[in-house]
Amino acid sequence: MKICVLIKQVPATDKVKIDEKTGTMVRSEMEAELNPLDMYAVEEAVRIKERLKDAHITVITMGPPSASDAIKDAISIGCDDGYLLTDRRFAGADTWATAYTLSAAIKKIGGFDLVLCGERATDGETGQVGPSVGSQMGIPVLTYVSEIVELTDKYVRVKRAIEGGHEIVEVDLPALISVVKEINDPRIPNLSGKLKAKSAQVKNFDAISIEADQSKIGLGGSPTRVVKVFYPKLTRSGQILRSKDPQSAAKALLNFLKSKEII
Repeated sequence: MKICVLIKQVPATDKVKIDEKTGTMVRSEMEAELNPLDMYAVEEAVRIKERLKDAHITVITMGPPSASDAIKDAISIGCDDGYLLTDRRFAGADTWATAYTLSAAIKKIGGFDLVLCGERATDGETGQVGPSVGSQMGIPVLTYVSEIVELTDKYVRVKRAIEGGHEIVEVDLPALISVVKEINDPRIPNLSGKLKAKSAQVKNFDAISIEADQSKIGLGGSPTRVVKVFYPKLTRSGQILRSKDPQSAAKALLNFLKSKEII
């Protein structure tokens, strides 16, 4: 079974800087790490490999050359190889353009039975890229998956979180699964894993390599744009209502809420 895991390198600090002209994140000279929520997808892929024995795990990410470190982190945990989509033409991509680029790479490599990803990235918090990749590939998408109940070479049955409980869903392969953190507990890489990652050769793909439509990648291919960036100003003003008895206090509060048209 061929498994693809989509990951992302994200800022490891809360001091995120935004380019006010382009509305995109400034990633240069910023400490980065493998997106914490993608760790659960990586771990689940490795667990599948341990059960099936013949599984092969490929990691794919899009980003600057430094994002290869995130791929090596995944390899140190048990993934087999990785592809880095890096090209200046990919820069500034929104979630749709990012998903298009990733799906184009998956199609180019080909042969995957299962695509795994985390619920969302901690720097964007949209949760849109994973499902969009599956949609653009034309394969079933299972989101908020908390358990893979059964996996064969033909289908996958999962337990996914819904409002008020869970549901069991079964779809044919190939399929894309977006997992939540309840699915497992990610392991810490051991020494042999770290040595494997250190010597791993990450393959680079640019826009030409994946035969991407140039009109659908990067900032130019993004249907959504950040038109304005500003830092919110926190201003708080309050009014203290004092009264000698509870009834008067309640009446004063009621009049105040009515004056603000809250009730």
